[in-house]
Formats: sequence, C-alpha cells, structure tokens
Amino acid sequence: MPGIDSDTPFTAINIAVLTVSDTRTREDDRSGDLLAGRIAEAGHVVLDRAIVQDDRAAIAARLREWIADPRVDAVISTGGTGVTGRDVTPEAFHDVYDKEIPGFGELFRMLSHDKIGTSTIQSRATAGVAGDTYLFALPGSPGACRDAWDGILVHQLDIRFRPCNFVELMPRLKESGPTG
Repeated sequence: MPGIDSDTPFTAINIAVLTVSDTRTREDDRSGDLLAGRIAEAGHVVLDRAIVQDDRAAIAARLREWIADPRVDAVISTGGTGVTGRDVTPEAFHDVYDKEIPGFGELFRMLSHDKIGTSTIQSRATAGVAGDTYLFALPGSPGACRDAWDGILVHQLDIRFRPCNFVELMPRLKESGPTG
C-alpha cells in the first residue's frame, strides 16, 4: 500500500508559485494563496511567488528564471490551462520542458472527474522537468488547486512517500544517458 515511511526523515524543498491571469492581483489570488498555504503546511518553503499575464512568452520567461535559479526545486502554476484563446500556459510550459510527465495530467483529470464529471476534459493540466526543476501547471480554480495538491503533489513532493516520489529523484534529474 502506498503511504508515508516514518523511518525516512522529511526533506523540505523550495517551491515557486506562479499565477497566470490577466485580472488577478496578489490581494485576490485565492488559488495562489491556497497553494502557498498548502505548501507551507506540508513543511516546504514557498521561495517565490509571481503573477504573470496570459502571455506565452512572459510565462516561459518567468519559468526560465526559476529554472535557472538553483534554489528552486519546483514551480507550481495556477491558471491558463483551459481551451480559450487566452489559455496558453501549457504551451509555455512545453516551450521549456526537457521531459514531460504525461501521467500528471492524466491523474489530475481522473481525480477531477470524481468532482466535476466530464467537464474535466477542458483541463490541460500538465507537468514536466526542465534541468533539475519540476514544473506543474494547474487550472486556475481553488478547487482544482486543492485537488491537485491534496491528491497528487503533497505525496509526490514528500520524500517519505512510498513506493516512490519525485523528491528522491531530484539528485538524478541532470543525469545524461548514452548518446548515439
């Protein structure tokens, strides 16, 4: 059964929170606040927070800044994952990925289906790795952020979670395989 290995000590990681929105401000960023609160409650560090407009180049530029910062272990974004014309977060994330983690979006939509039914198909939640930084793009609603954190990320970002987790893989993210 999956669960926490109480013999393994907890390791806090540094997480940046990105809100993608043309209208939200720090004062009314409920989804960003929810993520920051959940991250801190879990024992991790909210290293930085930012709000960026729904602009592919601006989102990718902000991600690249955090990817280049050796202190940032993971970035979790909220917003811009739908299908409207302004929703470009997944495209910006794909612009910076070295590797996509397709199972994240699949699992998110499975969990979300239990709450919102077939409307989950409108979400393009995505995750990947760039350098040695994990990247997670979540929908903009507080409910979706809660579902993703409580159902996936709280476990996968905890080194004690078994049978495996993202944190234990962090030292190996920059390994290169055989060429040719």
